[in-house]
Amino acid sequence: MHTLSLGDYMARIYDGDWDGVAEMMLDSARKLARIGADFLICPDNTVHQALPRLMPRSPLPWLHIADVVAAEAAARGYRRVGISGTRWLVASDIYPEKLAAKGITCVRPADIERNEISRIIMDELVYGDFRPSSIAYFEQVFGNMKTNGCDAVILGCTEIPLIMNDANSPLPTLDSTRLLARAALHRAIA
Repeated sequence: MHTLSLGDYMARIYDGDWDGVAEMMLDSARKLARIGADFLICPDNTVHQALPRLMPRSPLPWLHIADVVAAEAAARGYRRVGISGTRWLVASDIYPEKLAAKGITCVRPADIERNEISRIIMDELVYGDFRPSSIAYFEQVFGNMKTNGCDAVILGCTEIPLIMNDANSPLPTLDSTRLLARAALHRAIA
């Protein structure tokens, strides 16, 4: 795994420059291929939107985070799963497509909830600012998802597990970062 500055990625994401994001990911892929990596991972859910743009030119295969999470959701028998993450991730088809392939419905939070979750991630969590009011907000949104028939929620951002987990979530959680790490370990030792 190799990554460039989050700030550099975010500058491109804020500009909607997914080709630029893909080029950054491809730069990392080439560096890792040169030092002998067998496959690649990216624990950042949001930047996975650029993966289709770079795959034809990637020197190595990628372990897709949403494939890993969808496989785990299916293995646990979940049929209706909520998604949480940045506004870019939640608005994308990254998870809905992968979940649908497993017969699982993906439920997105309401627009106002998406925006507030994204604000909490980008303005607080990435800076290590863990506020009780933000934890309560996530609990409320996950509770709404439970009321709307979800049987689990995806923690679709590296920072969300810093404040949310099975102990304080009204729904069972699917921690995308941990699931990807485990899948990478299993693949590496296979």
